[in-house]
Order: sequence, then structure tokens, then C-alpha cells
Amino acid sequence: MSVTGSRFLETQGPLLITANHPNSFFDAILIGALFKRPVHFLARGDAFTKPWHSKMLRMLHMIPIYRLSEGKENLGLNEKAFRRSKEILSTGGIVLIFIEGICVNKHELQPFKKGAARIASENKALPGFSILPVSLAYDSFCSFGKIINIILAPPIDAKTLFIYEEEPKNSKHFNTLLFDVIGQNIAIPHHKAAIAPLQKGLLFIPAAIGMAIHFLPYLLIKKMVRVKTRSTVFYDSVLFGVLLVVYPFFVLLICAVLYLSGIPVSSAVLLSLSLPIFARCAVVYKKS
Repeated sequence: MSVTGSRFLETQGPLLITANHPNSFFDAILIGALFKRPVHFLARGDAFTKPWHSKMLRMLHMIPIYRLSEGKENLGLNEKAFRRSKEILSTGGIVLIFIEGICVNKHELQPFKKGAARIASENKALPGFSILPVSLAYDSFCSFGKIINIILAPPIDAKTLFIYEEEPKNSKHFNTLLFDVIGQNIAIPHHKAAIAPLQKGLLFIPAAIGMAIHFLPYLLIKKMVRVKTRSTVFYDSVLFGVLLVVYPFFVLLICAVLYLSGIPVSSAVLLSLSLPIFARCAVVYKKS
């Protein structure tokens, strides 16, 4: 993962992050992981329908926001989302909104919705309030291993984005300016990782070991996730989430198998903990 403009991660005061949205909730995970401060982000409201889903998602700093396609009767609930955003920003917090209002597995920007402009307008008087445009790009949405480019543009003082007396003009000006900034910074990684031939040769054996150990469980999980997420944009995100949860148990299983095979417990633990290194070697070898 390459991050350009990382100095802007230290931006102080109320901050509204506006980002493109090519890869479902994986986008939010990546952005949230970059910041030291908690990032609260607006997420599609239909994910909050079940009580335990709602409780869990809110614990992860998600704020439900509803689109017309999720039921006209739910649109009134959006006022809660705007109030919650205001509360967070008023205390100097960070709110992330995917300004396209929809996720499509493409890097071409979709027309921007009005939600980000409304949040910015309603909070523009807050001291130090700024807008941080973020652009994400992936070399693939479904392949094994990834190269990801994240570019943070300089924060924009919210007051400078609202220059008209008429709100519709301000909203259009806000979206037009951010569309240009975010669009210009979408840098799709087309190149492979550059490593020396000698380094690639040295990687061959550990990469082969990593591939041999991980191939079968990865393939099984991949097939299961693909079936569950067919015809949706959630494949990549769900695959990441499932692997994140399952992998520690896989490492423990390998450790147990090694121990039961007669290997001393210290050696079994050491070999098991080296599995992520072999996996990383496999990824680097493939992407080189």
C-alpha cells in the first residue's frame, strides 16, 4: 500500500473526509486504519436492519444513512445521521463520507450526492473545520494479492467552499471542486513491484512454501465467499474480513498439527508464527 500525503493524517480539528468508493467497506477499513484518531463513517442503512447488526456496526463507529432505493420511509432517519455527524465534528472528531453515495467496482467517479455538501455546510462555522479529499485505487478488486494507492489531497478550509448565497449553487460548487480533486488523484497501480532478479530468486523457495501451505484453505474460503457475494460489490471486502477472522485459527491449527507430529512445542510455535512471513513472500513473488 502506497500512501501519498501522509502528513495530512495529522490534521487537527473537525475533519470531514470525502473519498471515492470503489471497494465496499474495505475502503473504510483502509482509511480508518491510517488515522490515529477514531474515524466515524456513514454506511448504507440497510446493513443496520437487525438489532445485533446495528449494535455491532455502531460499536465500529458506523452511522447509518439511507438512500431512496432502501425505502422512502427510511429517508427521515437521515436527519439522525446528520445530527450525529454534527456532534462528532463539534467535538473535533473525524467523519468519513463516501461522496458518490454508492459503491461500484470501478475507478470512474460516479455523480456525487448532496450528503457531503450538506454536512460541510451545516458545520462550516466550526473553528478549524476542514475537508480532506481522499482518492483510493486498486490494481484489482478480486485477485490474490493487491497493490493499493491512497492519495490525500491538502485539507480545504470549509468556509472557502461556500461562496454563494443560494444553497443549491454552493452544493454544486462543493461537488464540482471535490470531483476534480478526487478524480485527478485516482492513480490506478498498473506496474508490478520492482525487485532485483537475485531477490526474486531468493524469494522462490519461501514463496513456494507459503503458496503450498495456504493454497487450499484460501481456495475454499474464496469459493465460499464468491458464492455468498455473487452479483454484489462485497466480494473483496467479505473475503478480507473472513480471512482476518479465520487466519489466527488456521495458525493455531498448524501449530497443533506440528506438536502432535512430535515436534517440540517451542519449534511448533516458532514455525507457526512464521506462516505470515511465508504468505507475504508468496504475495511479493506473485506481484513482482
